[in-house]
Amino acid sequence: MENASTSSSLARTKSDQLAVETVATTAEKSPPSAEGGGALSRKSSWRMTAAPSPGGGGGGRNTYIRKARSAQLKVEVDEVGSGVALSRASSASLGLSFSFTGFTLPPDEIADSKPFSDDDIPEDIEAGTPKPKFQTEPTLPIYLKFTDVTYKLVMKGITTTKEKDILKGITGSVNPGEVLALMGPSGSGKTSLLNLLGGRLIQCTIGGSITYNDQPYSKFLKSRIGFVTQDDVLFPHLTVKETLTYAALLRLPNTLRKEQKEKRALEVIEELGLERCQDTMIGGSYVRGISGGERKRVCIGNEIIINPSLLFLDEPTSGLDSTTALRIVQMLQDIAEAGKTVVTTIHQPSSRLFHKFDKLILLGKGSLLYFGKASDAMDYFQFIGCAPLIAMNPAEFLLDLANGNVNDISVPSELKDKVQMGNAEAETSNGKPSASVVQEYLVEAYDSRVAEIEKTKLMIPVPLDEELKSKVCSCKRQWGASWFEQFSILFSRGFRERRHDYFSWLRITQVLATAVILGLLWWQSDAKTPKGLQDQAGLLFFIAVFWGFFPVFTAIFTFPQERAMLTKERTTDMYRLSAYFVARTTSDLLLDLVLPVFFLLVVYFMANLRLGSGRFFFSILTVFLCIIAAQGLGLAIGATLMDLKRATTLASVTVMTFMLAGGFFVKKVPIFISWIRYISFNYHTYKLLLKVQYEHITPTIDGIRIDSGFTEVAALTAMVFGYRLLAYLSLRRMKLLAGN
Repeated sequence: MENASTSSSLARTKSDQLAVETVATTAEKSPPSAEGGGALSRKSSWRMTAAPSPGGGGGGRNTYIRKARSAQLKVEVDEVGSGVALSRASSASLGLSFSFTGFTLPPDEIADSKPFSDDDIPEDIEAGTPKPKFQTEPTLPIYLKFTDVTYKLVMKGITTTKEKDILKGITGSVNPGEVLALMGPSGSGKTSLLNLLGGRLIQCTIGGSITYNDQPYSKFLKSRIGFVTQDDVLFPHLTVKETLTYAALLRLPNTLRKEQKEKRALEVIEELGLERCQDTMIGGSYVRGISGGERKRVCIGNEIIINPSLLFLDEPTSGLDSTTALRIVQMLQDIAEAGKTVVTTIHQPSSRLFHKFDKLILLGKGSLLYFGKASDAMDYFQFIGCAPLIAMNPAEFLLDLANGNVNDISVPSELKDKVQMGNAEAETSNGKPSASVVQEYLVEAYDSRVAEIEKTKLMIPVPLDEELKSKVCSCKRQWGASWFEQFSILFSRGFRERRHDYFSWLRITQVLATAVILGLLWWQSDAKTPKGLQDQAGLLFFIAVFWGFFPVFTAIFTFPQERAMLTKERTTDMYRLSAYFVARTTSDLLLDLVLPVFFLLVVYFMANLRLGSGRFFFSILTVFLCIIAAQGLGLAIGATLMDLKRATTLASVTVMTFMLAGGFFVKKVPIFISWIRYISFNYHTYKLLLKVQYEHITPTIDGIRIDSGFTEVAALTAMVFGYRLLAYLSLRRMKLLAGN
């Protein structure tokens, strides 16, 4: 083992999803290869394996083969003139595997692909049983390249318009099997760059080139991209299993049966180590649920369940302790080993996390300070004259430099000369160069020493044939389910999520307490006398107002509260907007119609309204029609404004106006404003309730004529569909990132 001529051995043991790297010391001390170029050490998930060059080994160039275990993809990487050997270790050779995407490429797509036998399936050391493989479509390898990417934010003022540079010429690349970390201080442009690479910012203020397998971005790449946002956007009342199952049913190809999709969700739960909490609710601000690390894994599971070729994550370790963060990053490394391309932003990782990244981009105020191997970052900055004077976490050192803070960091001679010359702009109070001067030096150093070399490397074509390159641009959008299936799934999900709110003890108490109070106030009222008839008419008007007011302010919150979820799911083409809208409104409708029945059962008989099954039934139908119309108004206001404060204010004014024009408070309304009563659902509901109760008693009540009721029914029906149509059109016009 101590023999320098032997190759380095790598051992990897998994315990609680933690990776411990053991590298033989002889690998670090081995001399450079005789064929030219030094051997660079890789992380434990890679194994250095030299293969003869096509020219027989005498051409000063080595060809190395990286195997992605589950993708079974061999990619030959030639680094011209460098002789640098890089190779991702085959998971099978280590006897371990993290089978996130055990997808196999068919032989007709990749010529040199060779299927593995069943004996090659590794065992899960923790569980002691073989882990399942996902037997579906293969993972398409995607090589991501970006050159001179710029992004400007247009800030419009009252009289002027300014442009702020967010990104200033960022260049880099990441290949299948690699994890690229975007690092930098807050406000450096990490999230903006991630959104650009993920296709979530497509504006005229964007410059540069971003290619996927040498092809430009198209919206059909959505089905091949997984994007995990920084905020965990999940339904709090759904369990882990329900969340991933619904995602599988909606996002997986429609060529799979329902049972296969549900099985995939269970496999992802097992792969993510979520078996213990699979039947626990996600939880939220007021609902107790799973831990932060488990929530983050569920978010990742929502994306990897579709077997994406590209996985983007925005600060996946934010708010987590170091151990949980290490598990998340180890998971990303295992996902990359399966042949995927992983890009993540990271704020301030620990030293253990830092060494698990393959490539690193360091940003400072939108400028590129470093791009290359993460393991070479310290050597590069030491080469340009910046090195830590004390033992320091590499990430902490890099972030200090990106911020322009050179305390406990050696200053290159060029900056020292500026300080000694007494340059007021370059010198700070402690004799150190200012932050702006340090950042300017770092940008110039990278541009002069590394930038052109990296741009030259990006000119090398992707090592894939034209057929595979063209697959990133599909000819048409493909949905994971038909319209009716999407409606059914979303209806079930919406009902399960919101039943807890609708049938909470607070809401039930509110409705029943109001019913009991009304019943006591109008206890056994008598409509045979004019005064008793007047009192009962007041009760009927209050019922019309209450069941017009209550649904409006319930429905207002529908779309503003789900805007983040709707944006996230529509961005990935999870479902059609029409299917979501119909499912969302109908699932709420069923829940909205339960409590009114109990309300009327209490009030109707306590107040001694006219008995008879027909009259009671028509009274319920009238209230139902009022509720549906009022709910439509709330949906329209919420979808149009998408702001709870403004929507609540507008709804308050509208409902109050409808109530005053409802025909009870004002009998003679001026003609120039009398039209309001005809668009008031309170007015039409009140007239219908009067007709049901007193049709055969008197032709008019308080100046309101009792007629056939067809006009009122037609008006309420028009409101039911008209308000909902307005709400749907407002959602279509809303500038969602997903588009249509």
